[in-house]
Amino acid sequence: MKPTHPGRLVGIIAVVALIAWAAVRPFYSDLPLMPWTAIPTVLLLAIGEGYSAWVTKARIARKPGTKPVEPLSVARLAALAKASAYAGAVFGGLFAGFGLYTVQILDRETPRAEFFVAAGSFVACVALICAALYLEHACRIPKDSDNHKPD
Repeated sequence: MKPTHPGRLVGIIAVVALIAWAAVRPFYSDLPLMPWTAIPTVLLLAIGEGYSAWVTKARIARKPGTKPVEPLSVARLAALAKASAYAGAVFGGLFAGFGLYTVQILDRETPRAEFFVAAGSFVACVALICAALYLEHACRIPKDSDNHKPD
């Protein structure tokens, strides 16, 4: 599995944001209010992945007081990190597109509240992307690993 490139994630955010902005324009008045619960949910996911990255990195480096990590667990965490990064980019793009539309009509009360929810959700998605990239980085085998030294 190749590492995720941040540039590709930024491209996904931009494309999805433009599509979401174009799709929201004609249907904004018919859409239900955006729930604020996405913000804490995505932030909790980001915190969980960040903590997993920190623990996994210490276990792979065989720091004192840590158990060795199973290779299959590391592969699963790497797959989770890759999926979370792309999902965060897609949902971040959706929230960004919604925010781009509502920023144009901030003089009204409901769009202003939805703008702040969309902006907070976008920031939470960016935090998830950063945590996922850190988790993916933590799953790499160190270059100076004892396993690769000749006997």
